[in-house]
Amino acid sequence: MAYFLRRLLHGVLVLIGVSILSFVFVQLAPGEFFSDMRVDPQISPQTIASLRAQYGLDQSLPVRYLRWVRSVVRGEWGYSFAYNLPVSQLIWTRARNTLALTVVAALLAWLISIPLGIYAAERRDRWGDRVTVAGSSALLSVPDLLLALALLRLAIHTKAFPVGGMISTEYADLGPWARIKDVAAHFALPVAALVFGTLPVFFRHVRASMIEALALPSIQAARGYGIARRRILFRYALPAAANPLISLFGLSIATLLSASLLVEVVMSWPGLGPMLLEAILARDLYVVIGAVMLSTVFLVAGNFIADILLYLSDPRIRRSQS
Repeated sequence: MAYFLRRLLHGVLVLIGVSILSFVFVQLAPGEFFSDMRVDPQISPQTIASLRAQYGLDQSLPVRYLRWVRSVVRGEWGYSFAYNLPVSQLIWTRARNTLALTVVAALLAWLISIPLGIYAAERRDRWGDRVTVAGSSALLSVPDLLLALALLRLAIHTKAFPVGGMISTEYADLGPWARIKDVAAHFALPVAALVFGTLPVFFRHVRASMIEALALPSIQAARGYGIARRRILFRYALPAAANPLISLFGLSIATLLSASLLVEVVMSWPGLGPMLLEAILARDLYVVIGAVMLSTVFLVAGNFIADILLYLSDPRIRRSQS
């Protein structure tokens, strides 16, 4: 229990630190949401001053931060200047869409990279290993933006997949099975962009961990006893290589989140990415802070899940805590 409490406390401290830094950086950026109103002769300075006072922009930075913290406790996460609504009402639906995209891409990337990495490690320096390593190097050299644009152009040219949005306009008139197919078709492009962007990194880590595990004396002894190759790979070598891969799982959440924000903007996916870009351009600071904080919550949650998996898979951690 002390292990989980320490990890939970670490996550809370990360959230507090990110909130302070993001609040300070956004507040110190030049301009604000009401700056453009000052050049409009139809809006009086008194009206602008009243709006700034309504949102607490006329107060000092520490006071504004404490006011925002109270708003977070109430579940509002501040108010959007553009929509005059609590930020929580604006970001939760988009956050679910981003989380769904990230989870599906992460599962597919790991389901592909684990068997592929095991295959390459078991055939180290043979043609199968060389082909997969060369392919991962080629994918790794392609920027995420270029990869997303290439997939988008391919979809537009072939009309094989719908472009933009999460569902079609006629979604409400479709049957249950047709709705599932429609959502899956809209998922295909952004998920493919995320999987192709992260797969080389995951594959290389799996391959390196498995090569290291296969070189262990215990694995060499198992081979000497004539144990079947498949049993050695999946019963002994893969558990021995699991710890660094589980740690990578937590970090992969951050990688996929940062990549998903870019992919969402390029492919018009209704997630946090387009909303964050619009809020930055409009200088809607509480929406920006809310989106950054929610991404950090996802990252902390991913790392906490990785800590739980490490605790369950590694008896040394359990013994040290007991």
